[in-house]
Amino acid sequence: MSIIAPTPPATDSAPRLREGAFGPAVGLVCRECGATRELGPHYVCHECFGPLEIAYQFGDVTREQIETGPANIWRYKALLPVPDDIESSPNLEPGFTRLLEARNLAAELGIAKLWVKDDSTNPTNSFKDRVVACALSAARELGSKVFACPSTGNLANAVAAAGARAGIRTVVFIPSNLETPKQVNSAVFTDNLVAVDGTYDDVNKLASEIAGEEDGWAFVNVNVRPFYAEGSKTLGYEIAEQLGWRLPDQIVIPVASGSQLTKVHKAFQELIKLGLVEDKPYKVFGAQAAGCNPVATAFAEGHDAIRPVKPDTIAKSLAIGNPADGIYVLDIARSTGGGVEQVDDDAIRDAIVLLARTEGIFTETAGGTTLAVLKKLVETGQLDPELETVFINTGHGLKTLDAVSGAVGPAATIAPTYDAFVAAQLA
Repeated sequence: MSIIAPTPPATDSAPRLREGAFGPAVGLVCRECGATRELGPHYVCHECFGPLEIAYQFGDVTREQIETGPANIWRYKALLPVPDDIESSPNLEPGFTRLLEARNLAAELGIAKLWVKDDSTNPTNSFKDRVVACALSAARELGSKVFACPSTGNLANAVAAAGARAGIRTVVFIPSNLETPKQVNSAVFTDNLVAVDGTYDDVNKLASEIAGEEDGWAFVNVNVRPFYAEGSKTLGYEIAEQLGWRLPDQIVIPVASGSQLTKVHKAFQELIKLGLVEDKPYKVFGAQAAGCNPVATAFAEGHDAIRPVKPDTIAKSLAIGNPADGIYVLDIARSTGGGVEQVDDDAIRDAIVLLARTEGIFTETAGGTTLAVLKKLVETGQLDPELETVFINTGHGLKTLDAVSGAVGPAATIAPTYDAFVAAQLA
């Protein structure tokens, strides 16, 4: 079975690609007007200035074919814009992270069946390794000389590490007020970490300007964004496969740019169309911090447009005030019967501790946001506790220690004697 999009005509400006450079991808298509364009470092429609995404012509793909693949995202290479020999190129081999049944947390929240997709075990401890792996493949096939990104932290870590592994020069741009652990986690891999005085949206604007002026620069989430974004589909593929080739009833996903949520939904739809899972209804919920809530606000107010905000939250990895895919998140949440909710920083901190103490998973602030929203959805009756539910943990808590350092610590400080132990009433 195949999913076919029109093949755009070749142009003189198209890069010369080796055969099969992008696997089953056949072109780029505008998400707004449907205009097509050749595969290349393009991300904006030349007709309406809408965003471009990958169009495919899939061949026959079977469960058995996928299951015999490597234990990383390349088991799904037949569904991604990467060459068939992708495993032979140096990369971080991310993905196929654990899907854990969260029984203790489920009992705490009153949910019958709850799973956590734990992407904190990726090579640089966040889901960004997935998207960067696809972007790196595109950059290599396009002959790029510099691998770069604007980032709220996790992406910078992933780009710097992947570039080091691939032997390509990296330059990563971050807001200057980013958490120190995330700065260190990038700087250890590259000597080209650039701190910019401003918000992520300021950093992203600068990156877009550089991408337009400098030749040979592959900005993963700018001029090769259509390829980069496809990496998030592998979260959806893995969840379905790890559930025994079926889709969950409900899923809660953090929202920064909104790309992850839209691509997980795209993955579910592709699996249905390819006959790899049974078609069934499912609800998609988005999670935002109250200090950066443009999509949640638009959803609550019934608006179709996103009003940008200036971020002010501990969840810096979600602090994108003008999310590129926000309107598509709204569409998916509404069409599936889900929603987009927000929680404050105190709820985020509480959720980080809750997940750690019920399931032994230390999540960063984005995961805390997602769990806090899940809890709120149950309490407000928006999420059915009797239905099977998955939520995504996108990163490790060691990256955002400051968020909870004041909330947890020693239960007691005692002398090294048994009497002191007894006096502290720890027995």
